[in-house]
Amino acid sequence: MKLSRTFATIALLSAAGMAQAAGNCTVSLKGDDAMKFDLKEATVSASCPTITIELTHSGKLPVAAMGHNVVVSKTADLAGVARDGMKAGAAGAYVQAGDARVVAHTSLVGGGQKTKVTFPGKKLTAGGDYSFFCSFPGHSTLMKGKLVVTK
Repeated sequence: MKLSRTFATIALLSAAGMAQAAGNCTVSLKGDDAMKFDLKEATVSASCPTITIELTHSGKLPVAAMGHNVVVSKTADLAGVARDGMKAGAAGAYVQAGDARVVAHTSLVGGGQKTKVTFPGKKLTAGGDYSFFCSFPGHSTLMKGKLVVTK
């Protein structure tokens, strides 16, 4: 009887550890009319089957004046992705179609709106150098953060 309780305890602790490891699968960000994200750093696990990035625009300005999105890329590619995204315009969410440097991106939202994107965790490499940023023209200089990727 004592042996079965021990196995049950081990099984529960293992399941709890697995649930905790899978806990870094969603990042929730808020962007505002002052061109700021509420986080400068977020952590996700590359072992997540899928990763979701949620964006809430907590400001009041419309998408045409102060639209926000979230783009994930390698940090070294951030400036180029933002620059090339301007050519795509608002209709393309300021992300160049088919840009292989973009890991994932949300749509553009204005004040009071929400958006999200879900992508496979295997698109990220643990320990890689990634950033998240807003590609609306001029926003990426202020609206950016580090995406820490764990195993």
